[in-house]
Amino acid sequence: MKENLTWVPFTQLANITGLPAMSVPLYWNENNLPLGSQFIAPFAREDLLFQLAAQLEQAQPWFNRYSQIQL
Repeated sequence: MKENLTWVPFTQLANITGLPAMSVPLYWNENNLPLGSQFIAPFAREDLLFQLAAQLEQAQPWFNRYSQIQL
C-alpha cells in the first residue's frame, strides 16, 4: 500500500481513510477526453461534494459531452 501511495497518493488516501471524494471532469484534452479533478470532503460531509458538483455542473456543464468521447 505504501508503494502505491507514492504513485497515486490522493485517490487511494480517500479510500483508505473512508473520506468522501469525487472526481469530476473539469478539463477536456485535445482528443476530447475528460481529465478529472478530485475533491475530498471531511468525514460524513458528502453533502459538500454534492453542492460543489452542482455548482461546477452549472458553471461548466459536462454531462452531454460524454457522448462525444471516441476511444
